[in-house]
Amino acid sequence: MTDIRGTAIIRDRGQLTIPEKIRGVLKWSSPNSVVSLATVSGNELIIRPYERQKVTDWMKIWENIRKSRSYKGKRGNLSGFIVLDRESH
Repeated sequence: MTDIRGTAIIRDRGQLTIPEKIRGVLKWSSPNSVVSLATVSGNELIIRPYERQKVTDWMKIWENIRKSRSYKGKRGNLSGFIVLDRESH
């Protein structure tokens, strides 16, 4: 893709219209598209198409929680120690 540049005005309430010549080359810039915004060096704004985050594997998380709760060391149950520690503060 070639470097296409344009200018725009930020309107009341922060509305920004992306120039048509730029929208024409970006397949993801259709009306009602969700975008991700990021600032760079405090003076630049990057607009990207939104990408859904990786799905969380809750079964694996709960399995690891059960494993950590079942750990028994020389001094007793780890989760019991954590509860006692938090209640004492």
